[in-house]
Amino acid sequence: MMKETLMRAVLLFALLAAVTGVAYPLAVTLIAGAAFPFQAHGSLVTGDDGEVIGSVLIGREFTAPFYFQGRPSATPLAPYNAAHSGGSNLGPTNPILLEQVAERVQALREAGVAGPIPADLVMASGSGLDPHISLDAALVQVPAVAKARGLPEEEVRALVMAEAVGSPFAGTYVNVLSLNRALDRLGGGDA
Repeated sequence: MMKETLMRAVLLFALLAAVTGVAYPLAVTLIAGAAFPFQAHGSLVTGDDGEVIGSVLIGREFTAPFYFQGRPSATPLAPYNAAHSGGSNLGPTNPILLEQVAERVQALREAGVAGPIPADLVMASGSGLDPHISLDAALVQVPAVAKARGLPEEEVRALVMAEAVGSPFAGTYVNVLSLNRALDRLGGGDA
């Protein structure tokens, strides 16, 4: 009797493991790949030469003054490293965080950003990989980017507004990679 119960339990375990561990994930992966190929393969963005230059879902570091800067990354070893996603876990009064914020503010000031600096330009997101910045964070960078590119501010501001996306939950935001690609198509500067 005990042996028969044990055999049924093992058989049930093997069946459930095959369904939930193999068949279901395989079916979902195949359906997602067929129905949503762009999203299922990482939402990758390719350049004009066909080479992958980033993802719509993961931030990318831009350091040149003629590009819009994204939200800082909190990932260790390398910025926007998806293998090490996570926040810094530093509290709001932690001296290390305060020093990092002060350094980021100083770097933005040196790049020519004036006026109040939105928090998302100096503080990393919970994942450390955020590809978006708020509309305010993009607009505050317009004069510095326009000057670095030798373009009229109105033209760069119009580009930012064209790239802005609204959401009732997240407010209005801009994907930095998409914005900088549009900026490259616009031209100007050393880009």
